[in-house]
Parts: sequence; structure tokens; C-alpha cells
Amino acid sequence: ILNPVEKKLLLFFLVRKSECDVTLQGPVFIREPSNSIFPVDSEEKKVTLNCEAKGNPSPHYRWQLNGSDIDLSMEYRYKLNGGNLVVINPNRNRDTGIYQCFASNSLGTVVSKEAKLQFAYLENFKTKMRSTVSVREGQGVVLLCGPPPHSGELSYAWIFNEYPSFVQEDRRRFVSQETGHLYIAKVEPSDVGNYTCVVTSTVTNNRVLGSPTPLVLRTDGVMGEYEPKIEVQFPETLPAAKGSTVKLECFALGNPVPQINWRRSDGLPFSSKIKMKKSNGMLEIPNFQQEDSGLYECIAENSRGKNVARGRLTYYAKPHWVQMIKDVEAAVEDNLYWECRASGKPKPSYRWLKNGDGLVIEERVQLENGALSISFLNVNDSGMYQCIAENKHGLIYSSAELKVVASAPDFSKNPMKKLIQVQIGSLVIFDCKPKASPKAHCSWKKGDEVLQSSERITILKDGELQIANVTKLDVGTYTCLAENQFGKASSSTNLIVTEPTRITLAPSNMDVSVGESVILPCQVQHDPLLDIVFTWYFNGAITDFKKDGSHFEKVGGSSSGDLMIRNIQLKHSGKYVCMVQTEVDSVSSAAELIVRGSPGPPESVKVDEITDTTAQLSWKEGTDNHSPVTSYVIQARTPFSVGWQIVTTVPDVIDGKTFTATVVDLNPWVEYEFRVVANNKIGGGEPSLPSEKVRTEEAVPEVPPSEVSGGGGSRSELVITWDPVPEELQNGEGFGYVVAFRPLGVTTWIQTVVTSPDTPRYVFRNESILSFSPYEVKVGVYNNKGEGPFSPVTTVFSAEEEPTVAPSHVLANSLSSSIIEVSWDAIPWKMSSGRLLGYEVIPFYTQPLIHVYMYFIIIHANRFGNKFHFVFPAPSQPPANIVWNATESKVLINWEQVKAMDNESEVTGYKVFYRTSSQNNMNILNTNKTWAELLLPINEDYIIEVKASTDGGDGTSSEQIRIPRITSML
Repeated sequence: ILNPVEKKLLLFFLVRKSECDVTLQGPVFIREPSNSIFPVDSEEKKVTLNCEAKGNPSPHYRWQLNGSDIDLSMEYRYKLNGGNLVVINPNRNRDTGIYQCFASNSLGTVVSKEAKLQFAYLENFKTKMRSTVSVREGQGVVLLCGPPPHSGELSYAWIFNEYPSFVQEDRRRFVSQETGHLYIAKVEPSDVGNYTCVVTSTVTNNRVLGSPTPLVLRTDGVMGEYEPKIEVQFPETLPAAKGSTVKLECFALGNPVPQINWRRSDGLPFSSKIKMKKSNGMLEIPNFQQEDSGLYECIAENSRGKNVARGRLTYYAKPHWVQMIKDVEAAVEDNLYWECRASGKPKPSYRWLKNGDGLVIEERVQLENGALSISFLNVNDSGMYQCIAENKHGLIYSSAELKVVASAPDFSKNPMKKLIQVQIGSLVIFDCKPKASPKAHCSWKKGDEVLQSSERITILKDGELQIANVTKLDVGTYTCLAENQFGKASSSTNLIVTEPTRITLAPSNMDVSVGESVILPCQVQHDPLLDIVFTWYFNGAITDFKKDGSHFEKVGGSSSGDLMIRNIQLKHSGKYVCMVQTEVDSVSSAAELIVRGSPGPPESVKVDEITDTTAQLSWKEGTDNHSPVTSYVIQARTPFSVGWQIVTTVPDVIDGKTFTATVVDLNPWVEYEFRVVANNKIGGGEPSLPSEKVRTEEAVPEVPPSEVSGGGGSRSELVITWDPVPEELQNGEGFGYVVAFRPLGVTTWIQTVVTSPDTPRYVFRNESILSFSPYEVKVGVYNNKGEGPFSPVTTVFSAEEEPTVAPSHVLANSLSSSIIEVSWDAIPWKMSSGRLLGYEVIPFYTQPLIHVYMYFIIIHANRFGNKFHFVFPAPSQPPANIVWNATESKVLINWEQVKAMDNESEVTGYKVFYRTSSQNNMNILNTNKTWAELLLPINEDYIIEVKASTDGGDGTSSEQIRIPRITSML
């Protein structure tokens, strides 16, 4: 018990210390020394052991070697570089041992883990000669190596006769990496020679060679067969560390050469990681674990017998932390329980250090199973503590700082809230958590009234004040008074009680269609002292009115947060939550919005069966978009169709619950694609992806050629013509035509075959054919499946007889600058020679020549006429430099004027030929200007060409101009 003066002094010290403790930190290692092997013959004349710690104040360092402090003033031997220890000109007799680093500051000391410094060296073999080894052929032999003095791991090899001829290990020869000896299971004549042991340091890579050992054969006979004798074997008990690589050697002498095999005595199979090396002379177990421990057997066997060597692998593990200690800050007079736990095999034991020294056990300080307990803490217990877990295979350190503090209550680091707002009827909680050591006792006042626990008021042990079912009468200033033996402190907060916020008009569930606009209401009644914030959530995510402004908008007054959704889409289906928040409370209301739209595309459309005219289809339903599918429509496309076409199906009407149908009335031997469109009461949806392309089966053709006709040709010819049958109506491969004809009045048909499906005519030549004789003609069809129907019979005349005389009395009279009148006498003609169709007038610069023609029809002349107004031909030059400009809904076209040559008719105007990309026939616009204006179509290209018009006909056409489609009229 402290008297008042001592209390004041201690309080002054502890308060000042508490103020400084904010930035103070005991030493904590960043880097610790590790085991090192230093080559004795290294050119490097120093070795460095690392040590670095952080702390405030900055730590200072000292080192120990084998438990004794190192005199760092011996600068010719040691140098301290920061915390690193530099050993100068290291000596294996003087500097070998265990090193530890100590880091200290005003808060304490920590000790690093132990680090072993070793020196690697390899001395030379003694130079004495080795004795000759004499053996019989077939006998086994061991050649001893006997490595020289050394430190560090070695590897062994043997030279046969001369370097670099090394002994190659196999089933008969083995070099032990444990002993260095060379083992030959059965000596053969080829083994005779000199053998030299080569020893290499794996640390320094230095290599030394022993004296040669001669091996010779004895002359007193050959060794007979004998059972295996195991010469190389592993220990009866071999400890193996967790995670290490274990190598077991086994080799036997014998005649015949023994076979080496391995097994576990418990009969368990080897894991896949275990490897056999050196002709089974070595068993290697990487990453050794506890399940790898047990009894292992090496079996050496030949035809004379077998031998077995056994050894047990035992598992051990260095300590490994399960629970490390952490920094603790405790108040004076508190109790401390600090536990550290480690795993390992054998089970680790524990000891503790305080500031680098062993912890002194006393009545207040106790250790039990690695746990440290200190009762009734005082400031002298502060410092750096280390828990050490160790077994015979190693030890580990865990470090932490114990800070014992003593201070009067202080609210500066954790002041009370200046203002607390709650709603009527709620529970209000006042925290009172001053920093104090030991913990302060807390009491409460409202204004000047001291508060006591009652039906609504609760004061908890930790100083917290709770008032239940708050009313307007509870408004006021509340003060927490905190006190311990070192002083007092207080902190206050103001309580405001408000009316609760209520939603007066909440959103309700709605069912709408795509494209509509809706308003979800959210209107509230709230305390006027409070500001409110409306937040909308869509399917759990906050609605972003900037990002989604094209669809979402917040509407209404200050007490309204109504949500308007414009042009609603399927993606807007879901749960909408209106959240209303104030400083003291929050309320929310949710509504489900169902958006119904036309169906999504059906899925997995496939053709299950195909015939010549039918296809059976199946598909899977797509999304109905909240409106059940009422029907399906099937569309088809072929290489000959214009886009997709609705096809006839069975059933004729496919209801929304049917997912298969048969398409009928298909053309045989045509490649089809199919797709399915779903419909609901909203409308038709997007079509499915097309099915795979399928071809209908072949069938006999059903459609004969059309427009069967003929006539003309040369003397003694019958010309028969027709329009070829389109490919989609040929119904199969091997399509062709059967042409049948006979003179009028004859009953027997003459038939011939035309094998090309694209041929539009057939010419029959025979000297017996009379000029202009009538024939009955019909054309049929066939393919590989058989013959189809013939066309209706029609009459065709054979070739006519050409005129043999020319017109006479040809006269020409000029009527104008571009018109000449030509007249002549008609020629005599008889109908049996054919039909005289007219005359052909050919102009020359001197005079026109008159030719009779039979297949020409010319304006101003007929077969009865003998007067002809000759018109110069139309210009050969097309309109050039056609330019177009689109303005709103029209397109304006301009071109250069066409000028006729002297022997061409004058241009009287122009014709603009135009059509859209979906039209087949041209429309014509006549104009006498060099420009024209056309209405511009929507979503289609315009194809345009221009010709000059004259009395001699239309001139040469310009190149086609394509005006690309537009997507809107805006």
C-alpha cells in the first residue's frame, strides 16, 4: 500500500511513461543468424553472421560464442556492422561453435536463435603405397578407401587404371557414399588393374586421390558359386528428420551376381515418391514423413540362396510453433496468463527468458506446460519475454513484449460522442471507455442528477449505460465519471429523442409488359429535425441513376423517393427495395416487379428424321420471359429462297407445350436449314439459331419444263426450246430432259435425251425435214430415281427458207437533219418458204443497202411496208460523272450532258432506271434535265442507272450506282 507522497511520485512517473509508450517498442528480430560452413582454404578472409532487429529506441547488439560474451573490442578478430558480426581471418580451432545475437533497448533484450559456424576442409591422403589385392575369378572383393581427415560432407568415386576412366556402377559394382569403399560382387578378368579412390568435398569442391590399389587374379583356380553375402547395409535404427531425404544403401557379394530388392516388413506398398537407384543398390525416400517410418528389408538373392538385411527408420521432428506469444499490454495489479505451444517429436519442453536471461520462478511467477502466469502485475514485470521450445533435434524461439502500465483515467484517446440521436421507444447505449490502468470505476449523471440502476436504466460493470424505451423526457446531457487510485476524469454527451420514420406509401408488386413505364412509390413521414436519404436497391445492388438514367429516375418531393422506370425491359424484372435513412433510424419496403415480354429463342433445334418431302424437327423451350409460350412457328431457308420462309407443318398449329413437329411439302434433294420462333400473348420472339443443314432425299421429278417452243434455225433443222427446270425442282442427281417430237399427223414419237439440266434447247438435223413444216413437240424430265411427266404438246415449225432476192428500186429522201426516208419495191414471196417478217435497212455514207431479214422487228417497218424512215442510232457515249447526295428523305442525282456524234441521233432527254435491292424490275423516270430527284427508301439499297433517250432509241447505259441503305429518317 502506497502512502500519498509515493502515489504522487509513481503517478507522475507512470503518466510520463504512458505518454512516451505511444512510440516506444521493444526489439524484434528482422533477421537472425543461420548455420554457416566456411571453407578453410577460401580466398574470402572473413565470415559474416547476420543479425538485425527493429525497435524504438534503436536496439544495440552483443554476441556470444558457446555461451560466453564475445569481446568486440578485439577489432583485429571481430567487427560489428550494424547488428551483423564479422569474424576476421576465421580459424577453425578458435571460431568453431554456437553463436547467438542479443538485441537490447530501454524496453528489454531478446536473444536470437542459435547458429553453428563450422569449417569445411579436406586433407590429402597419406602417400604410402597400398597392398596388392589378389582374388580368384568369380570371387567378391571390397577395395577400401579410408578418406583422409576432413570436415563437411564428402562424395566418392573410383578411377580404374588411369584418369578419366571412372568405375561405372552396375549390378556387379557399387561405390558406397557412406564408407567410400568399392564393392565388386563377382570379379571377372576384365576387372584386373589399378583402382584409385577419389574423395570430393561437396562444400569446397576440393578433390584428393588416394594411392592406387592393384587388383590381380590368383592362378590357383576359379571361385565356385556361393550364396549372397551382404557387405553394405544400413544401421539397425536410423533416425530421419521430417522433410529430409533418406538414402539407404545395400549391396552384396555373390556368385552369380545377386539381385537386390527392397520391401517394408509390415507388407505395405512403397509410396510413389520412393525411388530405386544404382541398380537397386540405393533406396531413396524424399520428403520423409511419419508414415514413412518403419522396418525396411533389403533382400539379396541368387541361385545359391538369399540373405536379408533389416533396419528401422524412426521419425523425428524439430519443434514447430502451434501457438506463439504476442505482445501484451496489461494494467498494474492485473493477472497475466501467457501460453506458447509447439509440436515436435519427441514432444518439446519449454523454458522462458526475460530480457535475454532465464526467467526466475517465484510465488507470483509460475510455469506450467509452456504457459507463463504472473499474478498481481507491477511495472517491474515489463520487458521482453521469449518462450523457447526444444527437443534433442533443435529449438525455436518466440518473442513478445509485456508492457505493464499505470495511469489515471483519460478520455483523450476515446472520448464520448458529443451527440446521440435516437427515436422514441428505442434502446440507447452510452459507452464509457477511458484509458486507465488499473481499470477505472464509472458512475453516471444526467445534468446534476446521479443515475442509479432502475427498471429502465442499467449501469453495467464495464461502465456502459443503457436506457430502455426512451421518451422525450430522457433528452439531456449525460456525464460519465471515471476514477481509479491514480485520478479522475469525466466525459459528456447530449441525447436527442426524435419521432420514428414511417413509410406512408410503399411500393407494391407489379406486373408489366416490355416498353411500358411505371412508378414505384416510396413516401414517408419523418421527424422534421432529421434529414432523410432515399436509396433504391435493385436485386441487392444500389441503383445508379447516372449510369441507368435512360431508364431510372427519382421523382417526388422532399418526403418522396418515388422511382420511375421508363421503357421497361426484361432485364428490369426483380426485387426493388426502397431504403429510407436518417441519422437515427432506417426503414425499407420491397416490391417484386415482373416484366413480361415476347419469348426468347428456342434452343437445340435439330432434324431428327428426313425424307424426300418431310423433315421431323425437335427443339427445347427457351425463356418464356414471364409470359407462357402459346405457339411455335417453323421457318426454313434454302440456297434458292429469298430469306427465311414459313413452312407447312403437321400439326398445322404447334401449341406452346409441343416441342416436335413435322415439316411437309418440301422439295426433294434440296438443302434446308430450319429455325423455330416462339409466340406468346406479347408477340413473336427472336428466332432460334438455325439447325444444321440437311438435304431431303431424292425423288422422281414432278415438274416438266415450261415455255416449250421452238422454230427458226438453219435449213433442214428442227429447233426445240424450253425454260430449264430450276435446280430446286430437279428432285435428285442425274437430272436431264427427254425430248419427243413427230411430224404433225404422225402417231410415232421420236425421242432423244438431253443430259445437261441447264440446256434450254435441242436441234434435230435431217435432210428430209421440209422447210417450215409443223411438228408436235413435248419435253419430259428424268433423274436417277426415274422419269417424270412431259410438258403439254405444242406445235413447232421447222426452219424457214431464207430469201434469195433483194428489194429493187431503192430510193432515199432527206426529211430533216436526222431523218432520211427510204423506199423500195417489195420482193415476191410464197408462204411455204416461211413468214416474211420485214426488211433490214443498213445505212452507209453514200447510200443505204436494203437486206431482207426474217427475225427482226424494227419500228417504222413491217412485212407489208416498202417505205422506211431511217433514224440515226442512239449515242454510244453513256452519261458520265454521276454524283448523288442524300438529303432527309430524298436523293438528288446529277450527271454530265451526253453529246451525240455526227452519225448519231440528237439527245432529246434522259431515262433514270431505278429499283430497291428487294425488287427485280426497274422503274423508269423520264426527264429532259441532267438531274433527277427520287424518294429515298428505308432499310434498303437503291440501284440506279441513267441512259440518254433519242429518236434512235435509248443510248448506252451508265454504270450501276448503288446508294447504301439508311436506318432512319432522322
